[in-house]
Amino acid sequence: MSLFGKVEADVEIKAPAEKFHELFSCRPHHISNVSPGKVQGCALHEGDWGKEGSVIFWDYVHDGKAKVAKEIIEAIDEKNNSITFKVIEGDMLQEYKSLKATVKATAKGEGSLVHWTMEYEKLNESIPEPNSLLQFVLDLSKDLDSHLTQAENELKTPKTPILLSAKMPLFGKVEADVEIKAPAENFHEIFSCRPHHISNVSPGIIQGCALHEGDRGNEGSVINWVWDYVHDGKAKVAKEVIEAIDKKNNSVTFKVIEGDLMEEYKNIKITIQATPKGKGSLVHWTMEYEKLHENIVEPNTLLQLALDLSKDLDAHLVQA
Repeated sequence: MSLFGKVEADVEIKAPAEKFHELFSCRPHHISNVSPGKVQGCALHEGDWGKEGSVIFWDYVHDGKAKVAKEIIEAIDEKNNSITFKVIEGDMLQEYKSLKATVKATAKGEGSLVHWTMEYEKLNESIPEPNSLLQFVLDLSKDLDSHLTQAENELKTPKTPILLSAKMPLFGKVEADVEIKAPAENFHEIFSCRPHHISNVSPGIIQGCALHEGDRGNEGSVINWVWDYVHDGKAKVAKEVIEAIDKKNNSVTFKVIEGDLMEEYKNIKITIQATPKGKGSLVHWTMEYEKLHENIVEPNTLLQLALDLSKDLDAHLVQA
């Protein structure tokens, strides 16, 4: 399997895009005051705050462990409210040969859409994708949004001693790539036309898939995926309708209409696209969702499950 990859996710916030960007680009040393449970400190080692080429040092807690990271600011785009950090020292480099994080805030309605991208190269194949780190920065973004929203409300009504809580948006999207050795059309074909074979390929993840309506490989077919995911230690089920199939671009989109996922999400849509890359392919997973309430976490563990399943299918397709 390839050691290179990329994970992405969006989070909607109420704060203005330029305010969120300014906190990360020019005042990251204030973040520990805003979210002390996640970030304990941020110090400038070289250069100036908000300048490309500057080196900053983070103390943070991830997966219950105190960690450190030294990063260089590779790029700042003030016009597009984007900043890119490259990790050059610290705990992350015990698992990744390289890791680069880009955070971009875009105005959306009265608030913003924050998009995180992490591009990485693992040290070995057993290292997982950095989805828990992605969840960490999404949660951090929410903490920063609460702070920025509260500060803005206090500026508007300075004499009002009421703290206005920022209700987090329920819509979102998570994405990730995985490189495989199998041809794109073969990978696409197994998901669009032969999903009932997947349980034979990856029985530890999928225990069955039955067709309830329509024809395999056609839009509108309702497929009952009995996924004993061993996902979060529980066997689960999902009924999905095929919303779209694009054979030219090796893409298929499923919409969940019944099952365990509906206990947390009002709706969730999954798109899988395989694109030729070198002698193999790049598989891109996208999950768009609406949570039932703001305490539900982003489906990053489900995304990791999909990436692991992709690797199982790749091993089968290459062997065949």
